Amino acid sequence: MRLQGKRIFVTAAGQGIGRASAIALAREGAHVIATDLHEEFLEDLDVAEAFGLDVLNKDSLMSEVTKARPDVLVNCSGVVHSGTIAQATDAEFDLAMNLNVRAHFHAIQAAIPGMLDRGYGAIVNIASVCSSLRGLPNRFIYGTSKGATIALTKQVAADYITNGIRANCIAPGTVDTPSLQGRLHDTGNYEQAMKDFVARQPMGRLGTADEIAELVVYLSCDESKYMTGQCIAIDGGITM
Repeated sequence: MRLQGKRIFVTAAGQGIGRASAIALAREGAHVIATDLHEEFLEDLDVAEAFGLDVLNKDSLMSEVTKARPDVLVNCSGVVHSGTIAQATDAEFDLAMNLNVRAHFHAIQAAIPGMLDRGYGAIVNIASVCSSLRGLPNRFIYGTSKGATIALTKQVAADYITNGIRANCIAPGTVDTPSLQGRLHDTGNYEQAMKDFVARQPMGRLGTADEIAELVVYLSCDESKYMTGQCIAIDGGITM
């Protein structure tokens, strides 16, 4: 029960890493406030609170985070676009920056005042190895936005390091989630696409959402209280 008594706000908790994180955090005793754009994905999630929330709606997001006054904020919202810079569109770029970066910015901005009042807070952002850590083919928009997520994390950590507030991020490799499964099917050749994704990991397999969630728990609890401003790759060896 490493998180007993802690209030933790999780975005995009309906599926994948967000859902696994919400479950793992609740299992450690946290009062988890789970949110997702698709409220129906939260119906069978065994946490303290769960409700629909569009993180692209600034007013709604900031209002809910302010009301929740979380000790820990876990930002899991994100979208993956394929393609090179030559294929990128302004609309796709805007969506990625809004969902992968701006929503985190707004959620953190709303959480900071309460954390300052308590002199304690932990922020965990989900980035990616496809970022400033590593360039990957056909991920121009995604990698650019996730690089910004890492920079955002480090800036928040630097600004509040003397106030008891920590900010770290996680850079997963390829993780088997409903989002990935959808993209694999969209290629038209599921088997080959799966082989290609697995081949990126020297470990020879995909990661699981539960494996990422355990790192979310660690960064959320006092076991990591000497760590801030870090981006931790958990990637099957991609960045080795």
